Amino acid sequence: MINLEFTEEEKNSLYYERFHHPHPRVQLKMEVLWLKSQKIPHKKICQLAGISPNTLLTYLRDYEEGGIEKLKEINFYRPKSELESQKETLKKYFEKNPPVTINEAVYRREELTGIKRSPTQVRKFLKSMGMKCLRW
Repeated sequence: MINLEFTEEEKNSLYYERFHHPHPRVQLKMEVLWLKSQKIPHKKICQLAGISPNTLLTYLRDYEEGGIEKLKEINFYRPKSELESQKETLKKYFEKNPPVTINEAVYRREELTGIKRSPTQVRKFLKSMGMKCLRW
């Protein structure tokens, strides 16, 4: 069990932020830490907040590492495209040799990069590069 000591200023800040922070995830983190500051057991905090014990420990460790500012950080997992490094090369190639259909674009892209994707994924990728749909 992680034992934390909270000052009155920190308690007041947690209480305020749990209602007034613009992001709901941060509000939940503040709520959990505020409950912890009220000496409520971990099991009861998990039940009240609707979180798992592992999530509670993550929030407590974040608070230990960086205080309230660390709790305000929002880090969603956003994987990068495997083709990000080849984006410019592909764009130049498709501008010189525009595909007539999306299936042709899928085939050419697979030939050039060795990475196979569905027509929907290729269409989305081409649009992200600023290319227009002709007969896709």
